[in-house]
Amino acid sequence: MRAFAAFRLSWRTLAGVAASAALLALYARGGYAWVLGFVLLVPWLLALNSARTFTGVLLSGWAMSVAYVVAVFLWFGAALHAYTGLGTIPSVAILCGFAPLLQPQVLAFAVVRYLVRCRHGAGLAALAAACAWVACEWLWPKLLGDTLGHGLQPALWLRQVADLGGAAALSFLLILVNEALAHTVAQRRAGLRAVRWPLAAAVAVPALMAGYGVQRLATLESALNAPAGWMRVAMVQASIVDYERQRRERGTYAVVREVLDTHFALSRAAIEHHHADAVLWSETVYPTTFAQPRSDDGAALDREILDFAASANVALAFGTYDRDAAGEYNAAVFLAPGSGAIGTYRKTYPFPLTEHVPAWLDGPLLRRWLPWAGGWQPGSGARVMLLRAADGRELNVVPLICRDDVRPDLALAGARLGAQAIVGFSNDAWFTDHPVGAQLHLAVAAFRSVETRLPQLRVTTNGLSAFVDPTGAVLARTAIGDRAVLAGEVPLRDPPPTLMVLWGDWFGGAALVFLLLLAITTVLRAWRTARMDADARAAQAAATATRAAMFPVVLLTPGWRAVTALLRVCAGAGLLWLALRMLLRDGLQVNSLVQLQIFLGATLLPAMAAWVIQRAHAARARIEAGRLVLQQRHQRIELRLDRIAAIQVWRIALPSTGVDLQLASGARFAYGIAVADVQAFWRSLAGAGSPLAPANTDSTRRAEYATARALAAWPRLDHPLLKFVLFPLLLALPAFRLHQYIAFGGTFGEYYTFGLAAWLSGLLVWWGAWCLGLMLFAAVLRVVVEATHLALLPWPARARAARRTAAMLSRVAYYGGVPVWLAIRLFAG
Repeated sequence: MRAFAAFRLSWRTLAGVAASAALLALYARGGYAWVLGFVLLVPWLLALNSARTFTGVLLSGWAMSVAYVVAVFLWFGAALHAYTGLGTIPSVAILCGFAPLLQPQVLAFAVVRYLVRCRHGAGLAALAAACAWVACEWLWPKLLGDTLGHGLQPALWLRQVADLGGAAALSFLLILVNEALAHTVAQRRAGLRAVRWPLAAAVAVPALMAGYGVQRLATLESALNAPAGWMRVAMVQASIVDYERQRRERGTYAVVREVLDTHFALSRAAIEHHHADAVLWSETVYPTTFAQPRSDDGAALDREILDFAASANVALAFGTYDRDAAGEYNAAVFLAPGSGAIGTYRKTYPFPLTEHVPAWLDGPLLRRWLPWAGGWQPGSGARVMLLRAADGRELNVVPLICRDDVRPDLALAGARLGAQAIVGFSNDAWFTDHPVGAQLHLAVAAFRSVETRLPQLRVTTNGLSAFVDPTGAVLARTAIGDRAVLAGEVPLRDPPPTLMVLWGDWFGGAALVFLLLLAITTVLRAWRTARMDADARAAQAAATATRAAMFPVVLLTPGWRAVTALLRVCAGAGLLWLALRMLLRDGLQVNSLVQLQIFLGATLLPAMAAWVIQRAHAARARIEAGRLVLQQRHQRIELRLDRIAAIQVWRIALPSTGVDLQLASGARFAYGIAVADVQAFWRSLAGAGSPLAPANTDSTRRAEYATARALAAWPRLDHPLLKFVLFPLLLALPAFRLHQYIAFGGTFGEYYTFGLAAWLSGLLVWWGAWCLGLMLFAAVLRVVVEATHLALLPWPARARAARRTAAMLSRVAYYGGVPVWLAIRLFAG
């Protein structure tokens, strides 16, 4: 029976892997198949849930990595055969053998998911595993730069999220939705209550992505439609391929002669019919070193290219080779009419082995085994080059050669250096018989435009050449094998800012930091647990039980309660005054020192004074030996439980929720007791033997209301220090930095100009403004929560559930909605 169970498990795993691979294959085809991205991992995840051992998880991850390669990159094996001559079957076998290295994120995902799931449960496991996926892709850049998020390129609204976290953020969100749906399917028989949260997440994530996309496109529309100069650029796709075979058959000069004549003719047509100001030719279109001729024929061809650009009076950029003492480079040269060569860019990421062999790996043995291995050197990184028209107009571009466009860092660096467009040079001739590879390359390259909001001109040898706009849309493109000219207008303007440009390719690094913190926390907890012996655990349990019977309270005499309540009322009235002033006079924006002065004097100072009074009168209440013990720092009050006859909940919850104790003698206890969870406090007294009872029905109702408030609170997220001090500072810093850049030219511009005092004063003003704005927003959210609760007060169970839901949504709006709003405002300029 055990062997039979293992057999069933293996077939379940294979079935899940096969189903996910089939969905992946369809997803990689693009078009409307992008919707499959939200479900393609579900079959494998369900199979992965059934793996009970670490070995089983590893085997499942390995099988999925192989299936991933076969489903999405089978064409790459055939292309490898075409380049190396190894044969199709051996090439595919090599590809499958290296699958764990080509798709290592699958194994990392499976392992992290299993380990976290065993210790922390399914929810945190899903989050950690998604982080492992994107962190692994960030640490181990893949050969073709692929990630799941690239499949959303056809989805106009959804792909706009990439300007926040790149394609990695899209992959992360796709994985979370897949996890939520897998959990829903696995728990479907447990009823709706068991699956409501994952099902809600599976619906909410795409909806929020689409909502951001719609909002982002609306803000981009005005920026992209603003009047601006333009330059007309033409791309020449000559569709001449297989240089090496033609060289062997016809000789190098004859091949170069044909290539140049064809490009000259197509370029003249572009200038004549499309009035092009600049012309682009593809990668390595001039297959020798430019301006460093190897022969007299080479020098003549160099002069011919220069003469063509001068006579045509256009800017010309084309792929060629460059060299120096360190070796030879795959490069792009930029020519300007009347100036000749004005700059050269060297390809930063040459293709491993076929273009570049690391020095530690290179040698006679490798060259003998791999005679087709290349010898080009990597360039030094991003550069911004000029396309200069004959009339002096200039377009700053960041050039990317072939594999340079599969990684975000070069395009992002170019945007920071002032680029106004991306120019991609590629020789995709090896995709001739495998158009799916060319389509994948174009989809990956299009994300560079979304991340930077730069238009992109992508010229290839034989397809797919394309114009990509700042939203990632392919406005026009050629087909594989076409001999064509693609021309269009490129605006001469700076792009709107994006988080990716400001922070770089940050998402994978942030995911890695999360995993490291989770690992450190887990190790520390395990270490502490391992050091506890039985006695220590018993003592800890006893201490925990004691703490459970304790209540943090505030003891207030009637006078101090009146003073503290008055201060709270003053603070609330000051906030209301500010809100009315903004509605009726100033507008919904914190934009004056008067507002900050009112906030400081009428709201912040009274609130802080009330807090100080409450802290000074703070105490701990506990039941001990038939007595209610109220322990303060400098005094201890004991009250026999049998003397407490009744409990009266404060009719007005000021300065907070609390109770008065009615004694058996008829007198009232000298101190009012401010306590959050009134019902728990009452149950502790009653359970310890006190004969008390609530004084009346109204008191019971107020106790229920106070308890619902206490149970809905999250002490850490709702702590005023985090909510109204640290969180506003977190949001104020990027806004203040942007202000410094605009007003003073840099983050510390005001410091260098006017000194530290002026810089700190400016920061404090921004911080105060955000504190005020967020406190007003929190007050509005609090009104909504309280109104929801009060409306359902006659139905206590419903009121509690509604209170928890409304409080949670208010936190989401506060801690999530405000940063999103700020990002939209920043990106909108």
